[in-house]
Amino acid sequence: MISLLSIVAMGFFLGMRHATDPDHVIAVTTIVTRQRDLGRAALVGAFWGLGHTLTISVVGAAIILFDLIIPARVGLSMELSVGIMLVILGAMNVAGFLRSAPVAGAHHHDHEGAIHSHPHSHGDYIHTHPHGHGPEAHPHAPSETPLATLDRALAKLALYQHVRPLVVGIVHGLAGSAAVALLVLTTIRDPLWAIAYLVVFGLGTIAGMMVITMSIASTFKLVGRGQAASQRLGLASGVLSLVFGLVVAYQICVVGGLFAVHPQWTP
Repeated sequence: MISLLSIVAMGFFLGMRHATDPDHVIAVTTIVTRQRDLGRAALVGAFWGLGHTLTISVVGAAIILFDLIIPARVGLSMELSVGIMLVILGAMNVAGFLRSAPVAGAHHHDHEGAIHSHPHSHGDYIHTHPHGHGPEAHPHAPSETPLATLDRALAKLALYQHVRPLVVGIVHGLAGSAAVALLVLTTIRDPLWAIAYLVVFGLGTIAGMMVITMSIASTFKLVGRGQAASQRLGLASGVLSLVFGLVVAYQICVVGGLFAVHPQWTP
């Protein structure tokens, strides 16, 4: 009983600690930058942790049960996927900021002040075009925006908004699965106990990431009041993710020698 409790406790708290790795935190920060609802932020963390746990459990279990040996080039490629994912997430945030920047200060009126142009939103969709505020003066209905169209197209997929953190979590799980599985094998020889440890480790990662995403959302809610502040936070997280992803890619491709004759990789 003592050994069981110790394995469960160690796996859970190490999983929570694993959630605080810099690349994990940066990745979810780019996702929850504009999220102010703590419940939805917690769901983002939960789905990220779920994706991470799925990969860790499947790949880790295969390594444990079948004594798989991952070649250095494959291992480096798995870790490179994290760098690519961070670059993509960062580029998306930076591109979103740049799209809104040219119209950030626009506010034009005609001579009578009836028709003007300034950034405005329909839910999460922010754009600009000439319009008035009189009855039936707006050129389109809120339900005719691109996001509303996307919502209608994917309405039957209730969890489609959580696919993004789920996929990011799966990719991050690829990079860490080999290291976690090999670490477990050095301390837990029984395959079933080792797999159980992986599952508990994953649950700890989910819990840790939920705490992290809620904390990030709370910080943004307190600090980033207003659209301009939200855009600046999104830009900052995007640039950080982009730079960190490029550093990871450099370490793997150049230092680790992914494309060299003899790549060097330590799980």
